[in-house]
Amino acid sequence: MALNTGDKIPGILGVDQDGKEVKASDYAGHKLALYFYPKDGTPGCTAEACSFRDNFSELQKAGYRILGVSVDDERSHKKFIERQRLPFPLIADTDKKLVEAFGVWGEKTFMGRKYTGTFRTTFLVNGSGIIEKVIGSKEIKTKEHAEQILKLL
Repeated sequence: MALNTGDKIPGILGVDQDGKEVKASDYAGHKLALYFYPKDGTPGCTAEACSFRDNFSELQKAGYRILGVSVDDERSHKKFIERQRLPFPLIADTDKKLVEAFGVWGEKTFMGRKYTGTFRTTFLVNGSGIIEKVIGSKEIKTKEHAEQILKLL
């Protein structure tokens, strides 16, 4: 059963690139753009992360905090953050608990090949930890995703 609009996000979200536990309460009182992406360093995922990086101050002024999630490990996240100069944390969901809880893990097809992976999805969460909007993969434009969120305000 996937989380959706109106649902409360889990209390424990996972561990970040430094091995630090990330909790929903860390974002209490702030809006949160919790974005799930397939893989560190790939073109689309890099474009999306850089969109958040380049619009980071505008998102913060609008009350948003940014938190990325993929099934890559802490080491991969650390390199991705350093390479792209990302000013926000990334959760290493290696056990796939978060992607499964949010319903963004499943069968995908690329060039006729089926595989299991993360569906690019963003959850906009209010300061009380309630999901207010879900932006699905068909709606997300990776190069302008942060601007898409800012236009919703």
